Amino acid sequence: LFVCNTGHQSLHNSVDEALLLKRKAEEVQFELNGRCIYLVGMMGSGKSTVGKILAEVLGYSYFDSDSLVEQAVGMPSVAQIFKVHSEAFFRDSESSVLRDLSSMHRLVVATGGGAVIRPVNWRYMKKGLSIMLDVPLDALAKRIAQVGTASRPLLDQPSADPYTAAFTKLSVLAEQRGDAYANADVRVSLEELAAKKGHDDVSQLTPTDIAVENFP
Repeated sequence: LFVCNTGHQSLHNSVDEALLLKRKAEEVQFELNGRCIYLVGMMGSGKSTVGKILAEVLGYSYFDSDSLVEQAVGMPSVAQIFKVHSEAFFRDSESSVLRDLSSMHRLVVATGGGAVIRPVNWRYMKKGLSIMLDVPLDALAKRIAQVGTASRPLLDQPSADPYTAAFTKLSVLAEQRGDAYANADVRVSLEELAAKKGHDDVSQLTPTDIAVENFP
């Protein structure tokens, strides 16, 4: 969970982070009362990484909605589902998964980037607490350009410049989904968090920094 690179100081910081997370978790347990947490945000915003940390400190189970759709359909990736079936088929399956999850308790769910576009999905997520991870588009484009777009069907397109292609498409998606993301109960701005911590770039934030901010 915590990476120690510089000896005793890093170990000390890691212990402090762990204690802070534990204290935050204890503070919100009563308020949550077993409700599920749904993480929403653009692809590449860190929902999976942050979700696993939140689940661990809260004693919740962690699920990734894309992975559950893949299992239900019997295909290895979202990209394959898009290719063999269609985006609409995937969205139907995604809604079915969120409906099933909404009947459960004590889950942290990392949703797919487009889960927010269907109003019915919000009906399911509103049974719990929804948290949006708001990451600047340039940071998202850099992350995605580094790892490639093969697993992201809405971005996968030939281009000599992966960063520019990713940034352009992400900008369109952000414009289309802006109002939908605004439905989230809590918004965590990584840009504001980085500034508060004195960082010049959101990439300097650790997953634990972000996880702490997710507690309401």
